This record gives sequence, C-alpha cells and structure tokens, in this order.
Amino acid sequence: MEYKNEVAWVRLMLVKDGSRPATMEKTIMNSKDIYLLATKTLQAYFSGHDREEFVIIGLDGKSRLLFLNSVSMGCLTSSIVHPREVFKAAILGNAVSLILCHNHPSGDPTPSPEDIVITTRLTAAGEILGI
Repeated sequence: MEYKNEVAWVRLMLVKDGSRPATMEKTIMNSKDIYLLATKTLQAYFSGHDREEFVIIGLDGKSRLLFLNSVSMGCLTSSIVHPREVFKAAILGNAVSLILCHNHPSGDPTPSPEDIVITTRLTAAGEILGI
C-alpha cells in the first residue's frame, strides 16, 4: 500500500506596509537614545489612541532602525501580547535586537503587573532566540 501525503511549501516574508519619516538615524548607544527614538517616533503615532497598542522597533547589528511593527491592538486598559507574534516580525525582519513599546491611553506610564510579566517572558524568549 502506497501512502501519499501532500505538504504545503510556504514562503514567509515581511511586507512593507508603507513608510514614515524616521527621526533618528544614528546608532542606539544607550537608554537615553532608546527613549528619544521611542518618543520622537511613536509619540505622534500613539497620540489620540483610545486603546493600548504594542509596537516593536527592530534594530540591525549596528543598532540602527530597521522597522516598526504593530504587534497588537488591545482595549482601553490592556493589550494581549504573545512572544510568538513579537518574534515572528523580528525574525522575518532580520532584527538583531528589539525595542518594545506600548502606550497607556490613561497617560499614566506606571507599568502594570501584566506589563512586568510580559516583559519578563519576552526577555526570556529573546535570550533563547538570540534577539
């Protein structure tokens, strides 16, 4: 008896969704540079959002901006973030490192317990993947 099974071959790719001007072209050297990049690049983007959104900024091997990717759109007080979704874009975009960002529509920047838990999970996943 001959057994036949078909397997789908797939090609995964990151598709450019458009361009916006980047406000920082230099290499990210420290946390101040990360803060400036995140605030200058995302402040206008997040302005007026009434829901939490989780965005990643992918960096190349020289810590230069590669891409921005909106990973998740949530509700007023939370956003569901899964490591699989975060690192899918990172891998497809050839990111060596990531900056993780999300807004708080309330304006209170204090991290929630959930923010701390997901940050810990993403850090562990990134270490395993080398990102």
